[in-house]
Amino acid sequence: MDVSRAVLLPHVPSSVTAARQRLCADLRARGVRGSVVEDAALIVSELLSNALRHAAPLPPPFPPETVQVSWQLVLDGGWVEISVCDGGAETLPRVAYPSAAAQGGRGLGIVQRLAAKWGTEVDDTTTTVWAVVELPSGPPPEAHGGAEPGAARRPGGGVRDGASGGRPNGRHPGGCAWPERSRA
Repeated sequence: MDVSRAVLLPHVPSSVTAARQRLCADLRARGVRGSVVEDAALIVSELLSNALRHAAPLPPPFPPETVQVSWQLVLDGGWVEISVCDGGAETLPRVAYPSAAAQGGRGLGIVQRLAAKWGTEVDDTTTTVWAVVELPSGPPPEAHGGAEPGAARRPGGGVRDGASGGRPNGRHPGGCAWPERSRA
């Protein structure tokens, strides 16, 4: 059985643990294998940590000081999509290439390595960073009309990094939905 969940969490570091635990519980309850669960947990941790560190909380009409985390598992299609929606930042998220001595800057590089594809969608008030993890026995997410790893969609449908296509779930840029409310 497929699952789709979107939750609002406080814009605080403890939300990373809450999101990771809920995602892992949903995936395990549907029989997803350990390595995929581990990769998905690391991806949600990196995406949410980046949002909490670099971006503003969601704007109204969302409750104050919140961020949205969502995931969609499609067993027949063989993929799970994880996304984090926030109030945006001065710059778009991008993969960094830190020195060996740097203490940070590796998050999106980890996401890029683990995900079949990932991207950034921006609208007037929100930024959504998403990643797709393939399930071992399913077809690749590109069969659902996806983009290449690291593709980023801009307002109006423009694509950064020369990729084309969109997310496998067919959402449009800036697709923050009104989710259930959760507390970390």
